[in-house]
Amino acid sequence: MKPHGHDRTARPNKHTVRTENRFEKKAAGIVIKAQNEDALTDILQEQPQGLYLVLDCIQDPHNLGAILRTADGAGVSAVIAPKDKSVGITETVLRVSVGAAEKVPFIQVTNLARTMKDMKEAGIWFVGTSDHGDRSVYDIDFKGGIALVMGAEGDGMRRLTEENCDFLVRIPMMGSVPCLNVSVATGVCLYEALRQRQL
Repeated sequence: MKPHGHDRTARPNKHTVRTENRFEKKAAGIVIKAQNEDALTDILQEQPQGLYLVLDCIQDPHNLGAILRTADGAGVSAVIAPKDKSVGITETVLRVSVGAAEKVPFIQVTNLARTMKDMKEAGIWFVGTSDHGDRSVYDIDFKGGIALVMGAEGDGMRRLTEENCDFLVRIPMMGSVPCLNVSVATGVCLYEALRQRQL
């Protein structure tokens, strides 16, 4: 007899079935890819008051997949990330996102700092999460054209990215650990933004 639990396999459910169907699409030649800066320009024109998400060098595909899933749930207009030092759309990202990678525009840019400046000129305000934040995420106004900026696993935001943020916020931590996993932290912030935007 095998040790307890070793012969168990995951039961199919609506999430795994959709994932398998998606990979059938991929096998048929339909591949999900990141979009470019031109797509972002169009989205900004169509949704000047949208909620945007900037990911500064997220490298774990599991984190990106979970973030895209949350971004879809929170109504994010587009997710923006740099091309360098960042994970793109992989099979793991597709699987973990449970279809969200097909729905939320994922845009990879050559120069993130320049893209942030262009978005500011379009009227978008940037709220970055950082240990240097001078206020709680619950004390910021997330209404209107807003971009939430999340830093990389471990290192957080790069210096230039942080300098381009209009506000820096922190998530209150009441226990002994210093911070949350980036996908969890993104969920906390995006759903605070969604709560405010629905008022």
